[in-house]
Parts: sequence; C-alpha cells; structure tokens
Amino acid sequence: MLQINVMVTYQGKNYLTNVITNRNTSDEEIFRLAYEQVQKQYERKDT
Repeated sequence: MLQINVMVTYQGKNYLTNVITNRNTSDEEIFRLAYEQVQKQYERKDT
C-alpha cells in the first residue's frame, strides 16, 4: 500500500488530499479517487 498526495482542483479551488492505494493502481484511478474524496468532503460542508 502507498499513500499518495494529490492536488485536485474542485469548483475553482485547489485541495491537497491523500489517497491510500495499491502499487499497481493507474494514475487515472488515483486521480478519480482523490477527486471523489474532495467532492464528498465539500458536499458535507454544504449541508
């Protein structure tokens, strides 16, 4: 398992998030996971 720091732009703001994943996970999958994490966190703040 690896911890990877990913910078995600969401709604005009930059967020740094961590993704814990396997070594063989593609870059696209890592970015998708990071984006979903930021999206879920942002939606929680709106409620």
